[in-house]
Amino acid sequence: MRLRRPAPEARRPGRRCKPGAAAGLCAALLLPPAIPSASAQTLTVATWALYQDALRRLYFHPFAEATGIAVHDVARAPGIGQLRALAEGAASLGGPAPRLPWDLAEVEGDEALLGCGEGLFERIDWNRLGGKDHYLPAGVSDCGVGALAYDVILAWDRDKLPATPSWSDFWDIAKYPGKRGLRASPRTNLEIALLADGVAPGDVYSTLRSDAGVERAFRKLDQLKPYVVWWNAPEEPAKLLGSGEVLMTTSPNGPIVDADRDGGRHFGIQWNNSLAAVDFWAILKNSPNTDAAYSLLGFMGEPEREAQLEATIPYSGLAKGAGDKLSPEALENSPAAPAHQKAALPIDEAFWKDNLDRLTQRFNAWLAH
Repeated sequence: MRLRRPAPEARRPGRRCKPGAAAGLCAALLLPPAIPSASAQTLTVATWALYQDALRRLYFHPFAEATGIAVHDVARAPGIGQLRALAEGAASLGGPAPRLPWDLAEVEGDEALLGCGEGLFERIDWNRLGGKDHYLPAGVSDCGVGALAYDVILAWDRDKLPATPSWSDFWDIAKYPGKRGLRASPRTNLEIALLADGVAPGDVYSTLRSDAGVERAFRKLDQLKPYVVWWNAPEEPAKLLGSGEVLMTTSPNGPIVDADRDGGRHFGIQWNNSLAAVDFWAILKNSPNTDAAYSLLGFMGEPEREAQLEATIPYSGLAKGAGDKLSPEALENSPAAPAHQKAALPIDEAFWKDNLDRLTQRFNAWLAH
């Protein structure tokens, strides 16, 4: 069985980042082709490839029809390194207001905080979006507007393992032989390692804030390292399960639900001690299309429109009222279900803002040995 090696950022075919490479340098080597500067009537939006089609159908195309403002969407790679490299590239071109090739980008929670502090994003004028009270508290950030909420869950193939495993079972290769899928990032892996090692959910981040706690997490990862297949993009875990390459994997909940619903799979989701996360929309610094970006954000943030997205992809919206009319079936597969919310550990994005670079360097060095 082939063991995949990870890359800190998504990569072009034929090009690889070596573990331990600086994130900014790695991302600079792997940047997508530059996107032409958007005109006043075109917004360039970067998001994840996983559900671009749904965003086009429910958000971008209706917005263009309603406003006459075209939306050009591109797939982006996960990680703050890509955003930093794009900003460095823009700055190298000179000029009074260097800008990135996108107007709006979907970012993870730690990226929203880091990018805000590093001046990559515009600060949100909430008055232009109906005020902060229009959104659930989790969807409000200084430089980000809540796009969707999801859980990082333990997924497995029920046809091969009828029982419902826990994180400790994820580590038990003797009892449940087979490969395991993990994201090639310290984020979520360190938390899961401590949960598997018996740390109570409420103590995970206080433990990680000590050197001894970080060492404990890496020692736990040491035990699993020979059996890991690493993934980068959110659509990969379901493919790893489907091919039989892994018996269990971490994954955003969405692709696993989709594989069961649309692909005829029989995958299971363990919601207990999942990690709750939020993605945000961020306006890129010095975008010439800020007004149009706010128009699109307001359009996407309508509760009725978010509800349509929730009915299509198994994530939850951040506009208040968006999830009120979910069907029982949709709610069962959504992080918005009260039982799932109670069972989840929210990712501490402030912790990752303060520690992502240091722990990514440590993680890449660990991978290389």
